[in-house]
Amino acid sequence: MNRKKLIVVGGGTAGWMAALMLQKAVGDSWTIELIESSKRGIIGVGEGSTPALKSFFEDLEIPEDEWMQACSATYKSGITFDRWSEKSGFTSYFHPFYSHFDRDHAKALIHNSHLRRSGKDVHAHPDVFSYNHYLAKNRLSPVVPHHFPFEVQYGYHFDAGLLAQYLKKVALIRGVHHRDALITEVDLSTSGDIAAVIDEKGERHEGEWFIDCSGFAALLIGDTLKTPFTSYADTLWNDSAVTLAMPPDAEPPCETVSTALKNGWAWRIPLQSRVGYGYVYSSRYCTREEAEEELRAHAGADASVDARHLSMNIGRREEHWVKNCVAVGLSQGFIEPLEATSLALTQQTITRFIHAFREGNTGEEFREIFNTSVNKSYDDVRDYISVHFLTNSRTDSQYWVDSREKPGPASKALSAVFSCWFDNGDLPGLLKHLKIDGAYSNFSWHYILCGMGVFPAAETLTSPSPKDLSGIDFEQIRDFFARCTLNHQSHIEALKFSGLKRLL
Repeated sequence: MNRKKLIVVGGGTAGWMAALMLQKAVGDSWTIELIESSKRGIIGVGEGSTPALKSFFEDLEIPEDEWMQACSATYKSGITFDRWSEKSGFTSYFHPFYSHFDRDHAKALIHNSHLRRSGKDVHAHPDVFSYNHYLAKNRLSPVVPHHFPFEVQYGYHFDAGLLAQYLKKVALIRGVHHRDALITEVDLSTSGDIAAVIDEKGERHEGEWFIDCSGFAALLIGDTLKTPFTSYADTLWNDSAVTLAMPPDAEPPCETVSTALKNGWAWRIPLQSRVGYGYVYSSRYCTREEAEEELRAHAGADASVDARHLSMNIGRREEHWVKNCVAVGLSQGFIEPLEATSLALTQQTITRFIHAFREGNTGEEFREIFNTSVNKSYDDVRDYISVHFLTNSRTDSQYWVDSREKPGPASKALSAVFSCWFDNGDLPGLLKHLKIDGAYSNFSWHYILCGMGVFPAAETLTSPSPKDLSGIDFEQIRDFFARCTLNHQSHIEALKFSGLKRLL
């Protein structure tokens, strides 16, 4: 008896992630087959993650030390945003992965943000309130021993190409079928469903379900099913990137650094084997040659270092699940990698589909619920990313001035957030009411708004009262963090230990 087949079209990280998750969920009753062409390269934009990737590997019972060594990975405690603001005392801030460990300290930040928004001269820079910031600046691994009473959230930096290769190896071992073929045609049934995909040799690959992981080409969801694309270009202007690879750090930090440059921003991502640099910019404001020159100067790279140029289509599909096709990864949408959200959105999409699929909820009503939910996730991330540009205070280029003074239309939700902030309202309550605290918690919203210095002008602030200052002892917070860090290895030692475990 032939089993029903679910075909993943396209490889890369998104394709093999989808195949592995589907194999675990329904592989006992369905054949999972991935078709990719070795003639096509992998885009692999971005080499960072959120803590969602940790959950992915844990759910699949893939040892952390094994995949990290295979993918030249390092730990990531958060992101430093440097030079996005010119306000005194707020030229840099750290966006940590929030942990339960930081609950009381984050509440203290919220308290002080209320005071500073009301015009009181209190400390409201987020860095002092974050444990992960303390770890990152001291180059300490975020991994804690089992006896440590608090969980510390972290993500990773990794080589995207190596990760795709590693996931492929694991998927094949676990029973995913693989075909090396270039899909050139798609055959639709009379109902409009996809009946089969056809490769360049004319071979027909039939299946009941199809997952489109064909990247920006969007072969199934776009070219075939003609699903409209909602562009974010009016809000997020960056549409191009140039990347460089530099020698590795002797002691790699456990943070991504995002530095504002003249016409966009540059990432610095430390791997075990290299340091990745990338400049994400708007082609409306500079040429690719100008962008490459600026990135080389920023990274200290001479002409012998190869540069790679990329174009990005920023936005999302209006529907991600159409008929018997689900778009995953770049085929469904892309938001510039400022907060490393791409894989998290991919993972979230697959998880939602699996939940509906296993329950038999595949009718039109459930597809509509699914699409609305995925669209909201993308739109919420778009709104948060746009805050970085809307709140910048740089004056050195037209790009930054225009980003602040001539922005595209803000969503109703984002407009409400800014109104609440400037009115010194209850931001956590508003975020919960609007249901936009899923992608980013109220703490993340406070980290960015406080970190960018979105407060009344410093010269207008008045001295706080003794009552205002009661309850927050910064020396006590620093002492507590210092004592807790005795439980952590240095980042480099943790990576060496991970590699040693792999060899034993």
